[in-house]
Amino acid sequence: MLAYIARRIVQMIPVLFLLTLFIFFLIRFIPGDPASAILGDRATTEMVADLRARLHLDDPLWQQYLVFMRNLLFHGDMGNSIRKGDPVIELVLHRLPPTIFVAVYASLLALVITVPLAAIAALNNNRWPDYVVRTFAMISLAMPAYWIGMMLLQFFAVKYKIFPVSGYGKGFLGHLESLFLPSLALALGIASILIRSLRNSLLETLSADYVRTARAKGLSGRGVFIWHVLRTSALSTLTILSVNFAYLIGGAAVTETIFAIPGIGSLVVSSIFNRDYPVIQGTTLFFGLLVMVISLITDVIYAMLDPRVQYR
Repeated sequence: MLAYIARRIVQMIPVLFLLTLFIFFLIRFIPGDPASAILGDRATTEMVADLRARLHLDDPLWQQYLVFMRNLLFHGDMGNSIRKGDPVIELVLHRLPPTIFVAVYASLLALVITVPLAAIAALNNNRWPDYVVRTFAMISLAMPAYWIGMMLLQFFAVKYKIFPVSGYGKGFLGHLESLFLPSLALALGIASILIRSLRNSLLETLSADYVRTARAKGLSGRGVFIWHVLRTSALSTLTILSVNFAYLIGGAAVTETIFAIPGIGSLVVSSIFNRDYPVIQGTTLFFGLLVMVISLITDVIYAMLDPRVQYR
């Protein structure tokens, strides 16, 4: 396992290098000029040219890339925001907690919804409980997360004032309350996918020989289902959940905008409008690294859930 983890970490290095290459050059194709965006519509041509020179935007792209990589590799510096002047790493770390909190919160809510519904559907295959669960999964899959979020916001925050309309809240309990609606909106979309995957895996595992053997030994039905059926069936669902967890972090822009959450997603949106290249580069690179780390952690959890999984 340790050797496998070491190999995976080594494999991340060329992937990160290619990621920096794509990020740096592709964002330069975004229409608009950062200097013009900073100075506004009333700026003269001389003012724009002077600011471009001070920001080194007129240097060749390959030279700008080498400077970026030199600062990143030798100093861990992602540069400073063109708009605010603050270090990018500080902006990312400041905006990271709300985004991570929403992603973890939504994942836990998705599991709370998925496991009992998928178990009910699998244990009542082709009967009315199964049809109800499958219909729920299909309906929630057809509704976009931003639409669900707006409906939850209108009903539970604006009309009945059960939850806050926006914000991050103060303290852990405040975060749980303020971020419940956006997390639930994201969780419903993920749960619709997880339910179908876990239900199919449970049905396949229930007919396995080792499950029948466990029942023949006199083990309780609940024990067989939890320790033999659910534990093994969770592998495919874990893969989908890990992919969607990375998606939640990377695609949090819409949800954070609707609920006014000061996370990384809203930072990316504002940076794109402001043509803030260093912030876009830093946040995108961070997302890529986080996705690879989540993938590695998922593979390690595989071996913990199923001893048949081996890495060589």
